[in-house]
Amino acid sequence: MVIESDVVIVGGGLNGAALACALRHGPHTVTLLEPQPPSLLAPLTGGDAWDSRIYAYSPGNVDWIKSLGGWSDRVRAQAVYRMRIHGDAGGDLDFDALAAGLPELAWIAENGRLQASLWQSLSGTPNLRVVTAPAEAITWGDDGRHVLRLADGSTLASRLLVAADGANSWVRQQAGIGFLLEDYKHIGVVANFETEKPHRGVAWQWFREDGVLAYLPLPGNRISMVWSTPPEHAALLQALAPLELADRVARAGGHALGELRCITPPVGFPLKRRLADAWVRPGLVLLGDAAHTVHPLAGQGVNLGFRDSRLLAEVLKNAGDPGMIGRLTAYGARRREDVASMQLVSGSLRKLFGRQESLISVLRNQGMNFADHFPPLSQALMHHAVL
Repeated sequence: MVIESDVVIVGGGLNGAALACALRHGPHTVTLLEPQPPSLLAPLTGGDAWDSRIYAYSPGNVDWIKSLGGWSDRVRAQAVYRMRIHGDAGGDLDFDALAAGLPELAWIAENGRLQASLWQSLSGTPNLRVVTAPAEAITWGDDGRHVLRLADGSTLASRLLVAADGANSWVRQQAGIGFLLEDYKHIGVVANFETEKPHRGVAWQWFREDGVLAYLPLPGNRISMVWSTPPEHAALLQALAPLELADRVARAGGHALGELRCITPPVGFPLKRRLADAWVRPGLVLLGDAAHTVHPLAGQGVNLGFRDSRLLAEVLKNAGDPGMIGRLTAYGARRREDVASMQLVSGSLRKLFGRQESLISVLRNQGMNFADHFPPLSQALMHHAVL
């Protein structure tokens, strides 16, 4: 059986599902291919169970997801009203939404619940089909019409193939597209905690000799901890008993929120920067992590992916060949500028705070204090981050 679609999206994670939502009422027929669709019930009725995958979402992206119907009341979300950043030698930087005239700086929510909510928004749309059979091969057409052969014997033919299948993208590999890889030699250790003191919507970040520690506020007296740290220290953290881990994380944060109680086990993720050699070809687009990944210290990885989806949906809102290379090239050029600037900022901060020379330490902390006391600069940074 051959299923003909104008657009085939491979990967039903946050970016792929959001793009499918954005295109479901447009002029093109769409197929979403996801071999492992999320359970729509478990993430929304899981009681007090918390997802270890917690992300910060910019207000601009949240507004877009709301317009798609994907930000439901069942997405447990916490607004961030303030962010306090501490250097390793007395530097401080304070971002305050009220001072910048913003409602909030970001929203913090679980990956699983948001993905399930986006998938719920996909139902009942005539020009959208969901297919769950794994893909086995791709035949690349010279005219941009590509065909996927699935494990169940059926095939998907499309004018535009969207690779939204993550950092280790199978579609990117099949297309023979290489990528620049920089291993940060750090592990992002994440875990969730209950806090003794209320966080009041404040996010915290500490630049330390053993890496970067962040507290992200969750609904209630809860936080998500992200500790970007060398592999040896990450292994130590992951081996600690819950009480020992909670005490270690509380002490590292200067007991800013009092004592902590661990509510999810620690999980580690290797941190790497990736940049695909090509983001577009005739009839092909790499989306989100398939095209690029960044260091998490700026909290912008998932937001860059959503901005990919937002712009691609805008490009495809008009009828016509969705795989036309002219419009895809224009899309890629616009997105590369945004991603390049974020990779530069996050990479530079990582390198700057990774150096231990005393002069460098003094200068970087003085720079933080300068930005903190120069409102036009700090407010410009905030307004860029909320897009």
